[in-house]
Amino acid sequence: MNAPYLPAPCTISALRNMGNEFVIRGGRKLEGEVIASGNKNAALPLLAASLLTDEPLVLHNVPRIRDVETMLRLIQSLGVAASWIGPNSVRLCAAKAAVRQLDKALCSEIRASILLAGPMLGRFGEVHLHPPGGDVIGRRRLDTHFLALRSLGAHVSVNGQFDLVADGLRGADILLDEASVTATENAVMAAALASGTTVLRNAASEPHVQDLCRCLIQMGASIENVGSNTLVIHGRERLGGAEFTLGADNIEVTSFIVIGALCGGERGLWIRNAGPEHLGMTRLVLRRLGIHFEIHGSDVFVPGNQRLVVQPEFDGYMPKIDDNPWPAFPADAISLAIVAATQAEGSVLFHEKMFESRLYWVDKLIGMGARIVLCDPHRCVVQGPSRLRGDRVQSPDIRAGVALVIAALCAEGESVIQNVGQIDRGYERFEEKLRALGADIVRR
Repeated sequence: MNAPYLPAPCTISALRNMGNEFVIRGGRKLEGEVIASGNKNAALPLLAASLLTDEPLVLHNVPRIRDVETMLRLIQSLGVAASWIGPNSVRLCAAKAAVRQLDKALCSEIRASILLAGPMLGRFGEVHLHPPGGDVIGRRRLDTHFLALRSLGAHVSVNGQFDLVADGLRGADILLDEASVTATENAVMAAALASGTTVLRNAASEPHVQDLCRCLIQMGASIENVGSNTLVIHGRERLGGAEFTLGADNIEVTSFIVIGALCGGERGLWIRNAGPEHLGMTRLVLRRLGIHFEIHGSDVFVPGNQRLVVQPEFDGYMPKIDDNPWPAFPADAISLAIVAATQAEGSVLFHEKMFESRLYWVDKLIGMGARIVLCDPHRCVVQGPSRLRGDRVQSPDIRAGVALVIAALCAEGESVIQNVGQIDRGYERFEEKLRALGADIVRR
């Protein structure tokens, strides 16, 4: 086993010893280039998928972020040998994995701890999980996971923790009661080792779900209709090892598109290895705010000095931006679009349909000078452009935290963004990338 490789200058362990707030002086023009990180939401299920085989799984383009570190610690506690063999490459081997008691505190750190259910049931027929954690953005139900796994033959009991056992999983025709990403991933991983064929309807089809399916296929799984909402999985007795490269994180890429549009200088901003094949709806929605970007092969270019003007509907009505399951506009990008709208001329109605507490962070934008009316827990109207001013605010979750950083980059004066450990959970070396573009941002 190779010794762990820890890239300089910013390792996960180093982040834990660094400050938990950003100090940002806004108003700087940003230009240059960044390289997109690997998809956070693909990395987590792929780490869990290592439990499906006793052969090595090598993953490339894995982001060095806190959620990945937590997931690695969880699978290591089950006996998975894991080592970094490059700055963003990890080698996993679950040959000695077994059913063990998981750490309750670790499970509570990330939502993705629930992703251990599918592979553990598929390979070992048993798993015992504590309630998962993650962003506090509203109720995030688990019923879809358990109903799907029960359809495959698992017995589920709840008594302060979740105990799932199965005397052999069997393929089934399953209609998910919601297009849950993690429930789809759990069901696919379990079905990959079930006997017979599973038809999974109303499946999520996000880029990270597609990455998982493609990696499982390289491991020997038989999965049809990848990228659609009806997956057909023909179970196998065993899966083997594989080597797989994660795609770009489309939400991080969207973040830098917004940064380039709001703060870009003359030379503009290049985003390398951006996975533009997954940016179609992002392009359509951001265009309503007057944001434009170009696709050059695998890269994205955001021209600088853009003048943002909201595009009204054809009938003259105020445009509405809402989220829905893929390929619609992602829920994780709503906060980015909201902060962009504060700098666009015109008014926009936002409708966040999926999480009932996700819009409450806009009061922090209002405190910075944004003109926003919060209509109810799911809707707000943004009227722009607004002159934002620096403020001291706290990051409530990953996506809202990044939106506040973007607002601070646009604002006059100094801002302090607290609790940036939330941002570290999902964005790799975020402040370093911003400094390389010319931002005045330090961590303390």
